[in-house]
Amino acid sequence: MTTRRLFLGGAAVAAAAVGRAALAAVPEAPVAPPANTMAPPLQPASGRPYRPVVTLNGWTLPWRMNAGWKEFHLVAEPVLRELAPSMTAQLWGYNGSSPGPTIEVVEGDKVRLFVTNRLPEHTAVHWHGQRLPSGMDGVGGLTQPQIPPGKTFVYEFEARRSGTFMYHPHADEMVQMAMGMMGLWVTHPTDPKRTPGYTEVDRDFCFLLNAFDIEPGSATPKVMTMLDFNLWCWNSRVFPGIDSLPVRLGDRVRIRVGNLTMTNHPIHMHGHEFVVAGTDGGWTNPASRWPEVTADIAVGQMRAIEFVATEPGDWAFHCHKSHHTMNAMGHAVPTMIGVDHRDVVHKIQQLVPDYMVMGERGMADMGEMEMPLPDNTLPMMTGRGPFGPLEMGGMFTVIKVREGLARDDYRDPGWYRHPPGTVAYEWTGVSVNPHRAPTSNTDGSEVHDHRGAPWRAVKPHGGHRP
Repeated sequence: MTTRRLFLGGAAVAAAAVGRAALAAVPEAPVAPPANTMAPPLQPASGRPYRPVVTLNGWTLPWRMNAGWKEFHLVAEPVLRELAPSMTAQLWGYNGSSPGPTIEVVEGDKVRLFVTNRLPEHTAVHWHGQRLPSGMDGVGGLTQPQIPPGKTFVYEFEARRSGTFMYHPHADEMVQMAMGMMGLWVTHPTDPKRTPGYTEVDRDFCFLLNAFDIEPGSATPKVMTMLDFNLWCWNSRVFPGIDSLPVRLGDRVRIRVGNLTMTNHPIHMHGHEFVVAGTDGGWTNPASRWPEVTADIAVGQMRAIEFVATEPGDWAFHCHKSHHTMNAMGHAVPTMIGVDHRDVVHKIQQLVPDYMVMGERGMADMGEMEMPLPDNTLPMMTGRGPFGPLEMGGMFTVIKVREGLARDDYRDPGWYRHPPGTVAYEWTGVSVNPHRAPTSNTDGSEVHDHRGAPWRAVKPHGGHRP
């Protein structure tokens, strides 16, 4: 069994090698807040002003000004991250979190980043999308020596263009990124009103897409997995552990999304259309934009989407690959739809008392089942809403559009109270098109339902709207 002590043991050895004298001139390395919820925007206390972003289930890294340089301190280290209530993963990250904290600067800032390595192996940091000197690009072995355990390296460059970027290792990349090492970087424009393609917004959210393969009952990701991940995350969280996005009715909203998984993700928004206003290459020309409700984000890409929140309510926001909104699913589960195994279930329960019938009517029953699970394991499709099981997990959350929210109020406003007459209801009147089901299979045998009775068409019946 891997314990916290064993897991962090390598980090303790590396940390011991970082002496006080070596770090005497290095700025403090802030540690992630204890909560896994969205930290409020970090208003700039020094340097040039800007409207800060809000990181979904994350936080922004503080800095200090030193003789005209904006100085940050990142610490690469093992971290414990709660993916959702009842499951914690043993990951690698920065400053106590995975992803690491968001870095915010202003176009034209001179940026100095101290990176201390408290991992059990070497690392390096690539500043994805930045224009900078080649020797600051962070590709270990190509543009710099690797950062050994216990050492601190310094990166210095000017933030030359505004936009949405990332940082991540370019050292043992497959392992380190699979373990959760990544973070967001936002460069704000010097003059927002004169920046082509840029529009000031009321709310500016950001998060990264990442994924893990963690066996039920374990806590450490399998780093050799290429495609068959079982936990699809936004900022190393899975629904129902992902924060909602509270938005004031009428707000102009920007959502910045970066993809560091092994596959593309069609990110879909309900209730509104949006435009892709920016990429990791810069802000898009307004004349080139068109309305969308789904933006496909490929591996290594950033997208900034924008919309005006004109429709009050709770609106789903999710990856449209259905397996990515299911949580910890197995890939070898047989399809049991239409299979009647009532007779055999009693015999199985004599040997396995907790055995439950599942899958013969589809997978929706999974949302309400309460089955014994290994410790530190999430069930599938576990989210709940005001009307019952949401049958969602993984890459899913809710944009909550409300009247009357304060400018910087990001507290969850609770579930939407629908006005009378605006919720879908059961129709109990006469059906215009009665249900017709096949009564025989292609081989001529009779079709039976899950109770073993012949499958017949349903006749219309009287009734009324409640």
